[in-house]
Amino acid sequence: MKMKPVVVILGILSAIFIVASCAPTCPEIGDKAIDFTLKTPDGQEASLSDYKGKLVMVNFWSTRCGPCVSEMPHLQDVYNEWPSQDLAILAVNVSDSASVAKEFIAGTGITFDVLLDPHGEVPQQYCLQSVIPITLFIDREGILRKSQIGAFRTADEINTILEDL
Repeated sequence: MKMKPVVVILGILSAIFIVASCAPTCPEIGDKAIDFTLKTPDGQEASLSDYKGKLVMVNFWSTRCGPCVSEMPHLQDVYNEWPSQDLAILAVNVSDSASVAKEFIAGTGITFDVLLDPHGEVPQQYCLQSVIPITLFIDREGILRKSQIGAFRTADEINTILEDL
């Protein structure tokens, strides 16, 4: 991750100092993915680092987002095709309550991991736009390799990206 300079302005006749900041800036493609811990709809905790050694898709979504809902079957198809030791899909819900997420999961038969981020903190850590769906692709070493804004129209679109990782 690159560090962003901080400008400090002092006094009326200002002096400007550029100092190194301890706060990281947005991760870029090729940077280590930022670890996070969120709860499942059942209250269990899961961290991105729990999936090290696998390809990881982090998909930010909401039940109120039509394109998000329309791509879920494609995510499930991909999840069904790949061996579980090779791929993890983390569907990070950014606005719904646990009960709404549980109802959606039950109604759609999703079997990949769903995590709750009701305040949208993880997308903020990644400096992502407020548009969803957004999907991050992280390699087996935990390096951010690709991001995709917008819904996938087919499982093949997803598989093409995963095969390139």
